[in-house]
Amino acid sequence: MKAVVIDAFGGRDRLRLADVPEPPLLPDGVRISIRAAGVNPVDWKTREGRQLPRFPHVFPVILGWDAAGVVAEVGPAVTRFAPGDEVWAYCRKHFIGEGTYCEQVVVPQEFVAAKPASLSWEEAAAVPLAALTAWQCLVERLGLAAGETVLVHAAAGGVGHFAVQIAVARDARAIGTASAANEDFVRGLGAEFLDYRTDALPEHVDAALDPLGGEMLERTKRIAGRVVSIVQPGEGHLYQYVRPDGAELETLGRLVDEGRLRPHIQRVFPLEQVAAAHELLEAGHVRGKLVLTV
Repeated sequence: MKAVVIDAFGGRDRLRLADVPEPPLLPDGVRISIRAAGVNPVDWKTREGRQLPRFPHVFPVILGWDAAGVVAEVGPAVTRFAPGDEVWAYCRKHFIGEGTYCEQVVVPQEFVAAKPASLSWEEAAAVPLAALTAWQCLVERLGLAAGETVLVHAAAGGVGHFAVQIAVARDARAIGTASAANEDFVRGLGAEFLDYRTDALPEHVDAALDPLGGEMLERTKRIAGRVVSIVQPGEGHLYQYVRPDGAELETLGRLVDEGRLRPHIQRVFPLEQVAAAHELLEAGHVRGKLVLTV
């Protein structure tokens, strides 16, 4: 099958298009014929070797963890899916090597959910990792309740723009930080807006989601009752590393169908232009998500 791989850690020049064997079908596995794959900041960090403390890597490594596509084949233990089903999945395994910048991926059925019919392939591929991160942070870790106020940093980004929408869907008050250029976008999601360069943080919020770390995380801990970070473990706050969860994807799919959750895609690239997608992502300030078509 066609795939984008790296043979060693490094820069964007390590990305190359290659023909690789199809992944083996697990007994409880779902083989997805990928139509589109999401691109996330963790992808270029993985390319540089920053995931080494967490995962073994099997070269040549296929990057990518988001997929939307059609079920091509199922293992004998699969009960929930059949060939022809349209699905989406966050495809993180216990090692890094069989990612989603390719034509096929095989994952356990527990990672997979039915794709909302209202989303295109590209829109669906933009959702799993980032939206699951937002959901697990706000709902599971912070226990965000109706009427509470949550501060969402980088509210125009991949995780942030989903977090704002999830908070609003749970009848919470969302305050989003972003650059001035993203004010209308953040307000359009349903959040109050703060310019991270010029505006002071609120005196107090019930909860906060941190995708930044460093000094901003420390400032946020001083004004928030509960804080979860997705980039920096430490004392005085929670830390969340997103996990695959098909059942939660089904919940997010219902929010999509109800019109309360929608991905924003800044740009779509063909698979062979993945280096350009990484370049844009590494530069920062992507609004919403980037996606590859396969």
